[in-house]
Amino acid sequence: MAEKIKLTISPAVAAYVRPGTSLEIRLAGCAAAESMETADRLMLLFCLSKDAETSVRSTALSFLSNLPTEVVKEYLDCANPHPLILASLYTLCHNHPDAVITVEETVLANEDETEVAPDEADSGTESEEEASVNEDDEQFLSKYKTAQLMGIGEKIKMALSGDKEWRSILVKDANKLVSGSVIKNPRITEAEILTLIKAGIQNDEIMRLICANKEWIKSYKIRKALIENNRTPIQNAMRYLGTMGEKDLSYLAKSKNISSVISTMAKRLLLNKKK
Repeated sequence: MAEKIKLTISPAVAAYVRPGTSLEIRLAGCAAAESMETADRLMLLFCLSKDAETSVRSTALSFLSNLPTEVVKEYLDCANPHPLILASLYTLCHNHPDAVITVEETVLANEDETEVAPDEADSGTESEEEASVNEDDEQFLSKYKTAQLMGIGEKIKMALSGDKEWRSILVKDANKLVSGSVIKNPRITEAEILTLIKAGIQNDEIMRLICANKEWIKSYKIRKALIENNRTPIQNAMRYLGTMGEKDLSYLAKSKNISSVISTMAKRLLLNKKK
């Protein structure tokens, strides 16, 4: 049996959804949500979208599907977006073609500028081998089969909190909300991130999430791997290039596996270092 996902609601939200609340007040909650802080606004509309009364449910769903772009983005950027609400937003955006914005377009739209030190030595103690998962292991196969039966909300919750095997499974999920949530898992290691980058992952959003993480970008190995991965946004790859040592610049300048823009810039930087 799947573990139940708990909802914690504030007093402001509870005023409209607690047991015994009249139909009139529940309906009024849909409009009242607009004046609430973003997290409460989304939580209230989500709760009302599950109401037993059709009129309340349909009204809340209408409000959810027509949320302004900035509200959706602000919620996605908050520290702990709830997996059930994320799943609801994803479903609504796909069921309503005229929705203001899709979850995929906003999950990673905000990239942080990150300063990195030139030629920084990698201080991590984890090896790449530590990030490997035995996909023939019986426990791994059991989790893989379980994942095929899970709903989006359950997958997101597991992606945010699961162990290395769960992360290895769900980072490959076709749903970008699920795979992106793996990168937000606080237990994920730099070794896993490095393995993902070197594996040539095809998910652009995951690559942007990695680039936005200031702690990971402190790793010289991760920066070098990002430069070599053609899915890395060009502006990020160019910034990391300036932190490479002469040996790696020489290698990148000759590489046929990276963008010509990157290799040309590597040549220029190499020449400048030798002057």
